[in-house]
Amino acid sequence: MFRYLAKRTATYLLMIFLTTSAGYFLAVSTLQPALLEQERIPRPTPEQVANSFRLKGLDPTLSPWERYIDWLTAIVTRWDWGRSPNGALINAEFGDRVWISTRLFLAAVVLTLIIGVALGVYTAARQYKFQDRVITSYSYLAYIIPAPIAYFLVQLGAINLNDTVGERIFFVTGISTPGLDGGAWVRFVDMLAHYAVPTLAITLVGWGTYQIAQRQYLLDNVNADFVRTARAKGLTRNQAITRHALRVSFIPVAQSIAFTIPAIFAGGFFAEKIFAWPGVGSWSIDAIALQDVNAATATLAYGSVIFAIGAILADFATTLVDPRVRVQ
Repeated sequence: MFRYLAKRTATYLLMIFLTTSAGYFLAVSTLQPALLEQERIPRPTPEQVANSFRLKGLDPTLSPWERYIDWLTAIVTRWDWGRSPNGALINAEFGDRVWISTRLFLAAVVLTLIIGVALGVYTAARQYKFQDRVITSYSYLAYIIPAPIAYFLVQLGAINLNDTVGERIFFVTGISTPGLDGGAWVRFVDMLAHYAVPTLAITLVGWGTYQIAQRQYLLDNVNADFVRTARAKGLTRNQAITRHALRVSFIPVAQSIAFTIPAIFAGGFFAEKIFAWPGVGSWSIDAIALQDVNAATATLAYGSVIFAIGAILADFATTLVDPRVRVQ
């Protein structure tokens, strides 16, 4: 298994390199930060702009290939992803924002997987009953509602709850309270208050897809021959589902992890913008608006790494739950 995962990892590393390199060429060919510099007041001369960018490693007089070689050499030799047009270091900015995004989405991803699969099993065992109809109807509704609208609705509900209680229980924007005084417990409670609303919003939107998929795959296997054989040997319907049908039906769900995890992270700029979390998602939007070549490429590399991690986790989960998979 480890040899198999090592080979897959090497493949994904090559994929990350190719997509990041292609993204850099696209960014350096289309983004023109010098145009924004010339809109400043007082307007700098083209020579001043070119000299400023040259000192930051963003020399616009070089060809895309020459800039790519300089950029790649800096990453390989010094792990230096360059600077933004305003002079900020990409490494420092990227590290802070990755940590913020990870804090925001890690709990949401775990809850989305657990709740979605659990509810899929629960509704499949109660097919066409009241619980099944209510939960599945909600899942389809959450699936078709655009994520920004769903986030706004959850945010509005938190605001109304605060107004009803008469005090602020949940924070609907920001990652912490500026200038908060108190010990570790006070800061921990403040962190939870800021986490609750965005985590709830992302989870409520995300688990519907897993619930629908797990329910459908499980129902497809409930009447399979191996399940009927298990019931003929004395197992109850729920025991046969839990011990046999669930494992088989979870295989395609496990494989979908490769696409769901990066989709949640990559689509996180909606949540980060709405809930004012300065993470990688919002940074990627700002990078394009500011014509920031290095920041845009760094966010693309981040998305590729997240996809690779999700794909490796899906491969690992498949080898665990599918007895037909044999890794030589």
